[in-house]
Amino acid sequence: MLTLFHAPNSRSSAIMTLIDEMGVSDRVKVETVTISRFDGSGARDPANPHPEGKTPALVHDGRIITERAAIILHLTALFPDTGLAPRVGTPEWGSFAAWLCWYQGVLEPVLIHQMAGLEHLYLTRTFRGPKEAAARLRSALDRGPWLMGADYSAADLLVHSPFAWAPQAMPDDPVIRQWVERCMARPARARTVAADTARMAETAAG
Repeated sequence: MLTLFHAPNSRSSAIMTLIDEMGVSDRVKVETVTISRFDGSGARDPANPHPEGKTPALVHDGRIITERAAIILHLTALFPDTGLAPRVGTPEWGSFAAWLCWYQGVLEPVLIHQMAGLEHLYLTRTFRGPKEAAARLRSALDRGPWLMGADYSAADLLVHSPFAWAPQAMPDDPVIRQWVERCMARPARARTVAADTARMAETAAG
């Protein structure tokens, strides 16, 4: 049994979109939970099994899986015929996995440091910076139109997400901007946004 613990308008929204894109909504139970948010609202939900009280958390037959990249790898491996990832074990799958790990381990830290105004030699030597991240994206998209080439994948879904949430962090590059716009125009994303908006309104109404 698969259960996703989801907080509306959070990092888990990407996983909700993935589940929709894959057409496996009937295979994953969704539990809505609260989280502590940047503006001070919300609180940790005792029903959430995530060790840090965050989302997403995926429970598969009692095993807790956290971190979006790991959840994406797990779900796309479980449902290999949905077309959101290459076949496990192929060279293409290795490239796909690399994009997810690069997002989690490089791009997100770079953008968080940028938005927080943090600069230090240790950070730039370890993660590089926004200029290098933009160059890597542009290099892939020049071969595109998607990160993996001709077809949209869960790599696009994850890697574009910070620019959708924080457009001020988007590189000043028309090719990257158009790619983000294509990702944001996906019908599955629109359905997630609408569902999250409705959930947030219900919560606000008590």
